[in-house]
Amino acid sequence: MAMVWEQGELFPTANETEIQRTKFLLCKFKSMTLLMSDYERFTRDMQQVSIDGEVARRVEQDELHADKAANAVILIEKQRWVYEQYLLYTGVIWRAVGLIQDDDAHRAIQHRYIEGHSFKETVMFFRHGMSNSTIRRKLSEGTGSIANSLKLMGFFEHDIKQF
Repeated sequence: MAMVWEQGELFPTANETEIQRTKFLLCKFKSMTLLMSDYERFTRDMQQVSIDGEVARRVEQDELHADKAANAVILIEKQRWVYEQYLLYTGVIWRAVGLIQDDDAHRAIQHRYIEGHSFKETVMFFRHGMSNSTIRRKLSEGTGSIANSLKLMGFFEHDIKQF
């Protein structure tokens, strides 16, 4: 992947857009892992439903007469593509979370995003060790660290090319 950094920049820093994209992906992390797990366990069932069911009858809403078999194949391929994208996203996020150096930020990110708890549940979990503002700061620091790691890995350049 081509890296677009300023000359002499050994450790690039993520910009605000990249940090927001990272936060969005972190918020979706738990649902992505649940959908991936479901896809892995029930791939055969989903394929059979696509073939037998009405979902495959029309992939496009404006089609009046659809080829059910061809549309089922398209639907199955879309499901596989989404699974592969989620696999990529969760993999790089997991690696970036592992690179967070601040233990408190790592634990806050782990509890809030990786385990999928709400902010309120995260505050309650850490209530004896950290205040609300400290938890917000640690989540922000952790998100920034993840975004910087993703930038260093070249993730954002790949993500832009995809979409």
